[in-house]
Amino acid sequence: MSAAAVDHPCGDEPEPLLGTANRLMDRLPGYRVEIIGGMITVAPLRDGPHANALTTVMVPLLAAGLDNGETEVLQGIGLWLPSGPEDYVIPDLAIVDADLDEHLIANNCYDPACFRLVLEVTAGNYQTDLRHKVIAYAQAKIPVYVIVDRKHGRVHVLTEPLPGGYDRHEVYAPGQEAPLPASIGAEVTLDVAELVRAGRPKR
Repeated sequence: MSAAAVDHPCGDEPEPLLGTANRLMDRLPGYRVEIIGGMITVAPLRDGPHANALTTVMVPLLAAGLDNGETEVLQGIGLWLPSGPEDYVIPDLAIVDADLDEHLIANNCYDPACFRLVLEVTAGNYQTDLRHKVIAYAQAKIPVYVIVDRKHGRVHVLTEPLPGGYDRHEVYAPGQEAPLPASIGAEVTLDVAELVRAGRPKR
C-alpha cells in the first residue's frame, strides 16, 4: 500500500482528503483507497490467492452461525476511524453487529463500536497491516484484529486494544489452530495451515 500523489483541483482551498480519496476510487475501480493517520493509501487489485484465503477464513465463521442473527460477516465494509477527521479503512473482512445500518457515520463508513472483529489478508502492503493498522484498529477499540500473514506464513490474533496497539498479540504457525475470542459471538478456531495454503500463489 502506498501514499497517493494526486493533482488537486484549482481553487483557493485545498480539497478535503475525502474528496481526493473518492476521486481516486472513481479513477481506479477495484482499488482500495483508505485514509490512515491523515495519509491517503491506495492498494491494488487483490490476486486470486488473496481471495481464496478470504473464502477459506469465512467457512468456519459462517459454519459457527456468525452470519445469522446478532452478527453479520461482511467483506469490504468501511470503518470510520477516530484517529483523524477524515480517517477510514476498509478491512478485508469484518464481523459486525446486525444493526450496522443504524450506525452509518459518513462516506459509507460505520461506527467502529459495531465491529467485533476485523481481518486483513496481507498483500504487498503487509507492513501496513502489521504496523499502521494495528495502531489504527486499537485506537478504534476494535476488540479483535486478525492478520493472515501470507508473506511469513502465519496468523496473528490481536486482542485487548490500547491507545498504542494491542495488549495481547498471539502468533500461530502452520500445524496450529488459532482460537478466536468468544466475544465475536461464537467459538471459532482457524486452521493456520489451511489459511496459509489457500493464500499461497500456485506458482
